[in-house]
Amino acid sequence: MRVAATVLLVPALVGTVALPAYAFLPGGHLPGGAPTKFSLSVAEAQALEVSDLATGAPVSSDTFAVTTREEIDAAAAEAERAAWEAELASRGTGEYAIVAQRAEGDDYPWWNQTPDDYGGGLSPLRYYYRECVDFVAWRLNRDAGVTGAPWKWDWGNLASGSAWMWADAWAAKGWPSSSEPVVGAVAWFPYNHVAYVQAVNGDGTVTIEEYNWNSDHSYHVRTIPVGEALYLYPPA
Repeated sequence: MRVAATVLLVPALVGTVALPAYAFLPGGHLPGGAPTKFSLSVAEAQALEVSDLATGAPVSSDTFAVTTREEIDAAAAEAERAAWEAELASRGTGEYAIVAQRAEGDDYPWWNQTPDDYGGGLSPLRYYYRECVDFVAWRLNRDAGVTGAPWKWDWGNLASGSAWMWADAWAAKGWPSSSEPVVGAVAWFPYNHVAYVQAVNGDGTVTIEEYNWNSDHSYHVRTIPVGEALYLYPPA
């Protein structure tokens, strides 16, 4: 009985253990020709059909506009410019002195006086020596034919010792100002500085003369774009 059982059981175990090896024989077929690869038709699985309409479905894509710092600065500058032009339009266009152009040169009579930064005092025009406002006040007197006392223009009837206040002083007195320069005008800058318009050039630039540019209490000549300053016309 034992021998008969052994004869039947051992071949069955050998065949069971060896079966996976036959399944991966080269050529993709099991012994007997059965294929090892999956077949949709043989498995009788269901096929998935996709409608042609799916390929034309719109794809949603959201976009976002980002404002750069440069665009913000440009818009702010444009708004400031528009406000400036509106202010000019509201001002009077009264009479002003017509000034003949002269050659460049430092004719400021107090060029060697001690400035306020080093303990200096006031010039005869009652501005501090070698400041931008004192130089421009001198030029306005010179152009009016006054080079000594009694002075036509000084701190009392011209404008404040702060250059920043000069544009407001012109408006308060009804004196004309414009974005268009003329020879002899005061070039006013919003960063607390004034200069004298020596020449209006034909290329969109203006030649200015000034004192205390860069806080050095010295004479300078510069050429700037017309749009860089507001021009306070010389009072009549």
